[in-house]
Amino acid sequence: MLRLSVSELSTYRWTFEEDVLHYHAAGFEAIGIWRPKFAEYGEEKGVELISEHNISISSLQCVGGFTGSDGRSYKESMYDALDTIQLAADIGAETVTVLSGGRAGHTKGHANRLLRLALKDLAEASQAVGVQLAIEPTHIGCSYDWSFLNTIPQCLDLITEIDNPNLGITFDCYHLAQDETTMLWLDTIVPHIRLVQLGDSKHAPLGEQNRCQLGQGHVPLERIVSVLQEQGYNGFYEIEIVGQEVEHLSYEKILNEAKEVAVAW
Repeated sequence: MLRLSVSELSTYRWTFEEDVLHYHAAGFEAIGIWRPKFAEYGEEKGVELISEHNISISSLQCVGGFTGSDGRSYKESMYDALDTIQLAADIGAETVTVLSGGRAGHTKGHANRLLRLALKDLAEASQAVGVQLAIEPTHIGCSYDWSFLNTIPQCLDLITEIDNPNLGITFDCYHLAQDETTMLWLDTIVPHIRLVQLGDSKHAPLGEQNRCQLGQGHVPLERIVSVLQEQGYNGFYEIEIVGQEVEHLSYEKILNEAKEVAVAW
């Protein structure tokens, strides 16, 4: 059986409490926590609620912006990231996801230097508290403002240079598997994958993300899951479904159909 989770971004309008109750009712074993919801509900209360319903935390989303693309300084982004890593350890989250931030007017070289510097320190902090740090490359068609990492090779270069076992990759199928050539090299990167996010699409992103229900797009999700399982991946599969394609659907329908499709795999 796949270890299935749901990202709270999939149910944007629900509160944290609604997310936990509905995910549990739908039979999901874990939640991908979006920090603004968690903070608004109250961290202590949130941990109690999760514990009461025996739900695991697949990820805490997210840290980054080290280039200043979100208006914060490098130091402010680092303080936030370190606090988030400690929070993840305190609440039992397996993974903290990382977005690099947009280039924000920097040269490619300087943006990469800022990211390497941040990841080196954050990977050490993650290792100290037993949390996985997972950098997420994103599709170039929808990532200008919040990530300049768009390919797996870029991430592998960083992982190789930093050389810390607690640093890996978030493999979001929506971003990374729009191209069929993904299947040619997928098996080689499984040891570096810390979290898989399941997302489907009827066309490549251009501007905003626009995901569709799992199994209704062109992303070869079933084949991807099969390869990951065969290669020994045992982490969470976190469902993330957002965009205009699904905004008319009830969240209950989104959850139930996604669970049915994933279980069939």
